[in-house]
Amino acid sequence: MISFPEAILLGLLQGFAELFPISSLGHSVLIPALLGWNLDQSNDAFLSFIVLTHLATALVLLAFFWRDWVHIVAGILRSLRQREIRIEDTYARIGWLLIVATIPAGVLGILFEERLKQLFAAADVIAVVLILNGVALYIAEAVFRRRRSDEGTYDDEKIAALSWPSCFFIGLAQCLALLPGFSRTGMTIAGGLSTGLSHDNAARFSFLLATPIILAAAVLKVPDLLANGTAGAGPALAGAACAAVSAFVSIRFLLRYFETRTLTPFAIYCLAAGALALAWLRF
Repeated sequence: MISFPEAILLGLLQGFAELFPISSLGHSVLIPALLGWNLDQSNDAFLSFIVLTHLATALVLLAFFWRDWVHIVAGILRSLRQREIRIEDTYARIGWLLIVATIPAGVLGILFEERLKQLFAAADVIAVVLILNGVALYIAEAVFRRRRSDEGTYDDEKIAALSWPSCFFIGLAQCLALLPGFSRTGMTIAGGLSTGLSHDNAARFSFLLATPIILAAAVLKVPDLLANGTAGAGPALAGAACAAVSAFVSIRFLLRYFETRTLTPFAIYCLAAGALALAWLRF
């Protein structure tokens, strides 16, 4: 059974690392291994914890961007009624771009997610993947960084101007997050930079894209949660509350951060943290 202190720490970590480009799944495996916690991550109590913390993070994302989602859903419905996606209909385009970008990770996640988690479940392997996450973030900054006059100004029209192939490419980049140690946020921001988006617009699109994926993943596990009854309910609820708080703080911070700054500090962190964790686990 996961204890209250463990649930609180991992809940705070989940809300924080899910949105920062440092991989929440990777950290949720590495931290218990480094601290020597005897957690069975396959038991019912831990499953309850994971479902509730992810659900809390998704609900915070949905609440934070609720005005955007009202516009986006209205835009999608409007385009269906009109039977076309008009170029000038910004939110209809954003809605369909999000759908296109969700398809790769959605399909591959259904087919391969559990198998990939089993193959990459070892803590030392995840430490290596975390290093690769840092390398990918650094390359994204070095190769695709765009310094433009619109940096620091959110512009939904620029997001809506993404081409369908560019958006599908961002979705493919998100697929790397199926491997524990790669960050969903990091890979989608990197993908956004590669298409010419500024850091702030790439981050905004990344958070909008993460919302349906995280929410769907949590909702699909709710039947398993209900089947487990009250096993580990107390620590799981405490962890979910902590995840919600840290997710809200993280969103507010990161939206401001990417107005003027880059992925480089997170790349350095992942390289250092992965290398230190690997050294600790191996030696």
